[in-house]
Amino acid sequence: MNPIAFAGQPLDRADHLRTDPEKLAALLKGDALLLKLEGLLPELAEDGGLAWVPVAEAPEDAELVFLGLREGQALFAAVPTEGDPDPAYAHRKTRGAIAQLSADDLAIFGTARSVLDWHARHRFCARCGQPTHLAKGGWQRDCGSCSAQHFPRVDPVAIMLVECEGKLLLGRQSRFPPRSYSALAGFVEPGETIEEAVAREVFEEAGVRVRDVRYIASQPWPFPSQLMIGCIGEADSLELAIDKTEIEDANWFTRSDVAEAIAKGPESQGFIPPPRQAIAHHMLQWWLEQTA
Repeated sequence: MNPIAFAGQPLDRADHLRTDPEKLAALLKGDALLLKLEGLLPELAEDGGLAWVPVAEAPEDAELVFLGLREGQALFAAVPTEGDPDPAYAHRKTRGAIAQLSADDLAIFGTARSVLDWHARHRFCARCGQPTHLAKGGWQRDCGSCSAQHFPRVDPVAIMLVECEGKLLLGRQSRFPPRSYSALAGFVEPGETIEEAVAREVFEEAGVRVRDVRYIASQPWPFPSQLMIGCIGEADSLELAIDKTEIEDANWFTRSDVAEAIAKGPESQGFIPPPRQAIAHHMLQWWLEQTA
């Protein structure tokens, strides 16, 4: 399987520095760099990569998150005024950057966006409602009133291929571009395993019973903070009962349908596959390789 977007973090997260305020302060006085962002949108350098400036250019009152070390150099990012829980497709600039950033830059940006968005939307304590402050280099927020500690969240999402009689079940939501189909997906709920989440979501959305669920791969997806957990399961019937409140449509596609979609993309005569930056695209490629 090809490298997955937003994975492969190139930075040393240097956890031992996060808990040492004196060492963090020393890093800020050195040659540390600040990631340039417009809110949570990435600014690009002339070479098309992420843009960086000396950390001294950050506003005096900025909350700075320590992203880690790159070849010994400290990298930081500033918490924006507001968060942005919107998906990636909602921002043309973000879509453009995702399409051209290198794998390393995508991993750095994804980490920064997810953590910064969490800080911007969690300035108050969920326990007592009082203001919180950044701690542990930006990987924690502490409440000065009740001493509660809060940590950046990651939301697990099961995303799954369903196979039956050599065909794959794919679906689409109304917000998808015309003819676009992708793997079904849904959040893992409290009290269930990944396998149970796969079975529940597929039955809720398409009325299909799934068994023998297996893991394929995972992807951090920072819009705003999902961990996409790719799986495949088996179904015993091609009969569908689509819940239109969950998805707009679902259908079974043959191997030749999937192969044409992956090979031709938007020029495909059948369906349009998910973008190559999404784990669903990699999962379809993986399935083609497994069934070759």
